Amino acid sequence: MCEIYLKADPIQYELRTRSIRIHGVVTSVRLENLCWDILARIARKDDMTTNQLISRLYSEVIQQQGKIGNFCAFLRVSCMRYLSSVALQQDKESLLLGRTDTVTLAEQPKGRRKLAQPEALVLQMIR
Repeated sequence: MCEIYLKADPIQYELRTRSIRIHGVVTSVRLENLCWDILARIARKDDMTTNQLISRLYSEVIQQQGKIGNFCAFLRVSCMRYLSSVALQQDKESLLLGRTDTVTLAEQPKGRRKLAQPEALVLQMIR
C-alpha cells in the first residue's frame, strides 16, 4: 500500500508560495505543488484562473461561515473533496457499465480490500 506514496515525485509534495489578490488585498498562499495542480484543474473546469477560483472560494466561505481559521487547510480539503467526487463518479459509471472491479473501499468486504485506482486512496484518507 505504501508503494503509491513512496513512488510519488517529491516535487508533488514540495511547498510553493503564490501571491493572490483577494478583495484587493495581496496575500500569500503556501500549498503543495499537487494541490496547486488540482486547483488549476478545478479552475479550468469552471472556466476560471486559479487565482479567480481561490478568490471565489474565499468569498463564498466567508459569506457562509463569516470567518475562516486556516484558509490553506480549507484549500487542501477542497482538493481532496474534488478528488473524492471524481472517484465516486468513476465508481458510479463503472457500476452502470457492469464493472465491479472499481467498487469503493466501503463496499468491499473487509478482508479483501484492494485499491482499483489512485483516487480510492483519497477516499480512504478522508473517511
